[in-house]
Amino acid sequence: MKLDGRTLVAAGLAFVAADALAADTLQDVIKQRGLTQQDVLSAAKTYVPTGKRDEFITFSSGGQSGSVIVYGVPSMRILKYIAVFTPEPWQGYGFDEESKKVLKDGNIAGREITWGDTHHPAISETNGAYDGQFLFINDKANPRIAVIDLRDFETKQIITNPVYKNEHGGAFVTPNTDWVIEAAQYAAPLENGYFPLEQFNEKYRGGVTYWKFDRAKGRIVGDQSFSFELPPYSQDLSDAGKGPSDGWAFTNSFCSERYVGGIELGRPPFEAGCSAKDTDFLHVMNYKKAAELVKAGKAKKINGHNVLPMDVAVKEGVLFLVPEPKSPHGCDVTPDGKSIIVSGKLDTHTMVYSFEKIQAAIKAGKFEGKDPYGIPIISMKDALDKMVEIGLGPLHTQFDSKPCTAYTSVYVDSQVAKWDYCQGKVLDKLSVHYNIGHLMTMEGDSVNPKGHYLVALNKLAIDRFNPVGPLHPQNHQLIDISGDKMQLLYDMPLPLGEPHYAVAIKADMLKPGVRYKVGTNSRTDEKHPGMVRAGEEKIVRSPGKVEVFGTLIRSHITPEIIEVEKGDEVTINLTNLERAEDETHGFTISGMNVHASVEPGKTVSVKLKADREGVFPYYCTEFCSALHLEMQGYFLVKPKGYKAAAAAAQKADYTQADYEKQKKTCIDTQAVIDSVVGYITSTNFKDFPEVVAMVEDATEQLKAAEPYKAKMEEAAKKQDWQNATLWAGQWWQYQVKAADIGLRAKTYLEQNGAKKVK
Repeated sequence: MKLDGRTLVAAGLAFVAADALAADTLQDVIKQRGLTQQDVLSAAKTYVPTGKRDEFITFSSGGQSGSVIVYGVPSMRILKYIAVFTPEPWQGYGFDEESKKVLKDGNIAGREITWGDTHHPAISETNGAYDGQFLFINDKANPRIAVIDLRDFETKQIITNPVYKNEHGGAFVTPNTDWVIEAAQYAAPLENGYFPLEQFNEKYRGGVTYWKFDRAKGRIVGDQSFSFELPPYSQDLSDAGKGPSDGWAFTNSFCSERYVGGIELGRPPFEAGCSAKDTDFLHVMNYKKAAELVKAGKAKKINGHNVLPMDVAVKEGVLFLVPEPKSPHGCDVTPDGKSIIVSGKLDTHTMVYSFEKIQAAIKAGKFEGKDPYGIPIISMKDALDKMVEIGLGPLHTQFDSKPCTAYTSVYVDSQVAKWDYCQGKVLDKLSVHYNIGHLMTMEGDSVNPKGHYLVALNKLAIDRFNPVGPLHPQNHQLIDISGDKMQLLYDMPLPLGEPHYAVAIKADMLKPGVRYKVGTNSRTDEKHPGMVRAGEEKIVRSPGKVEVFGTLIRSHITPEIIEVEKGDEVTINLTNLERAEDETHGFTISGMNVHASVEPGKTVSVKLKADREGVFPYYCTEFCSALHLEMQGYFLVKPKGYKAAAAAAQKADYTQADYEKQKKTCIDTQAVIDSVVGYITSTNFKDFPEVVAMVEDATEQLKAAEPYKAKMEEAAKKQDWQNATLWAGQWWQYQVKAADIGLRAKTYLEQNGAKKVK
């Protein structure tokens, strides 16, 4: 490289600037940026150095995006968006056939639904503790529940509720994830069909569904699931009992007035009629006994779904009501399972209900009356343990690792309240920005919350970030709760829908894979019928149909040319042969609206109709190697009955000298590879699973190179210098891939304390 005067001057200035920057002290930076000591302390508490990892992983609903957001705590770095109810181009979700099938299971009455409103994620539990195996998320707009397998962070199942029209109270799991709870929201006829609003009390109903979960299969089993038929109140959030309350679950409600608005008809609106009374109802359900009743045939079938009628639930003693504060929006069981905490949006109090008192009232048959549908009502005073003045608009409650310590979001006051639910007193309050909805502590829904951090999920950002137009991001604020006083650490804008609720788990509880067994259909975890290995690629043709069985590996797509006729239905199966971590490939064809993200080992398929003739390039959409841009091909759509004219032979532009030069490059590269292999094998590399996988990948790359070396030698014997040079170049491409992986493995060993072995 030639250096001119300008280059030297620029280099000198850069050196001076770097030297000046290095001379900055912490005090200099604090002064230059106008920081306070508290700012610096907050930064230190949230900073995760390069190469280090977060202590907790958070799964947040993505609201109107229909997805799940994954980020780390305390860094608040976003790690991934998990596509769930809506197509997501980067992951090819909704653009390849496997994910299309998952989305199709979420169709409603035959209608394709391409948007969702995710609200409440829930992590699977074992004995009430998070186990990190599965994540469940609901869709409020369209009553659906999705199952996400945390082995690969992919959506495996979407199931639609056949008796609800929408929901809000999902997803919540029982202590051993036997059931996933989903509560309806706005009352509607459980049957499909029209009933006028004048028949609201008689024909409209609410409900709570208990979806049976088969952990071994990782799927919800619809025909073993059931719903409680409930009055036409608006059911809301739920929580399952644990410990002494295991087998019971609790769902609150609003609009128990059963008011139907109609402002355009001259009536007061819903918001007035649905908040007229001082109390609403907490539903208390013995779901374990209810499941036995359903199994015994005491349910009725509505739209093919098991529904336990209200009169049966009352007669069998599995359904009760308790008055709760006005317009509640939180229902949280304490870690010991002894209390249920409920807040009312239009009240200033948070109520602590005693499960023991509720059971005593049920056992004694002590009720203050029945609701209009015959459900027994336990009086508030007979169920209540404490009533605590929290603030204006208390909502949701989460728990600390410290005994009896809870945190409640206070919407109107824009605060988090820390309080003792055993003694019934407020310990601390912290202002947040602004109008907090849910809040989350680390594993705060489980039997053993981890404490240390709390995240406030605020609805409004207003003045917190640079303005980006009328639509603002949401604001997740990280709060340190390790001391007596809460400390605000970090503002995190989230510009992807309204992240309604979130759950967090210790990062070391998650054990996701980094590659699939070659040929896996990731949506079913089974072998994909379109899978082939290197050398087995083929194109199968039948009248009107073409099926391609191809492979992807750095840096080529096989086949590189796909020829079809106009009108053909084309299926392209692609298997990523890579074994190295993070060597994902993508695939798209210009103008065909198909895209696939193909992670290592995965097989996907895309389908299209060749409905217009022409030339359409295809390529890898993930930057995967030095020759990523050369990872290409052509999809050629010929007119029907097209006959190709004879083509002239390609002129040879390569000489023996070109061949010898490329061959020498291959030999020199092999020497580098041998040196790297010597270093790796001289260490205890087998103690590092990441390196073992890289060694496997590099070995496969070198094996894949062998046929091309043979083709090179064969062409050289014929003095076909063009093909000899190009086959030598292909041999070298595989060597480069092997060297790339080998050097990565060597660096990993050097940075992670590998030891020399004899």
